[in-house]
Amino acid sequence: MPANPIIHAPLAGVIGMPIAYSQSPRLHGHWLSRYGLAGHYVPIPVMPEHLAEVLRVLPRAGFVGANVTIPHKEAVLTLADTVTDRAALIGAANTLIFRSDGKIHADNTDGYGFIANIRQKAPDWQPDAGPAAVIGAGGAARAVVASLLDSGVKELRISNRTRLRAEQIKAEFGARLVVYDWAQVGNMLEGATTVVNATSLGMKGKQPLRVPMDALSPGTLVTDLVYIPLMTPFLTEAEARGCRIVDGLGMLLHQAAPGFERWFGRRPDVDDEARRIMLE
Repeated sequence: MPANPIIHAPLAGVIGMPIAYSQSPRLHGHWLSRYGLAGHYVPIPVMPEHLAEVLRVLPRAGFVGANVTIPHKEAVLTLADTVTDRAALIGAANTLIFRSDGKIHADNTDGYGFIANIRQKAPDWQPDAGPAAVIGAGGAARAVVASLLDSGVKELRISNRTRLRAEQIKAEFGARLVVYDWAQVGNMLEGATTVVNATSLGMKGKQPLRVPMDALSPGTLVTDLVYIPLMTPFLTEAEARGCRIVDGLGMLLHQAAPGFERWFGRRPDVDDEARRIMLE
């Protein structure tokens, strides 16, 4: 009789360069351990010139999927066999699924993670209550813009130090967007009911986000995609002005959950324990 086939535990990982800073292995490792699931999740350092070759090899090495981070989130769109509408709209992918037929499926869960984080921390949030204001126009901002519009925001104001990038987003996402000059970013906050810092300004080791916040109204929901530090100066000042604040760590946790479920067969809980693991 032929020997029983060897069944390998599913493998997944995060592709990027550099990759040592990534917290994803810690999070996925926690979930695998918590639910007693077979599988491994590892960092995969890949130079841009090797990306296509690595993506061809990983499924043959037992990988069922991967997260993608800087600088590969745009490039993987051209290498995937299928791309979700939201990944195509955002222009980047952060989650890959390697199908049994050898096809690579690319998705973007950043926007999902952003909205899920807000709804978990501020369940009474109403996206259509008033204008939203987004600071920044990079890849993360694109995901935020797409998800806010999809959630029902009727007017979305956006400002970026390089105005052209904000104008490009408006050209792609339509008439609900209003572009503000960087010098007028403080004015953009007036009357806004949702305010988002989608830049890396304020992150540990980066320049602070210097935005006049006098126009913020008490009760406005203010969130920051930066989560190191957890309480950024931007959030601290917003809270002092009576705003409801949502830190950025939950977005990281929520965006990881759909991929984990597809790869390892269980939807993980995004709860206080997961947050604690990431803050250790």
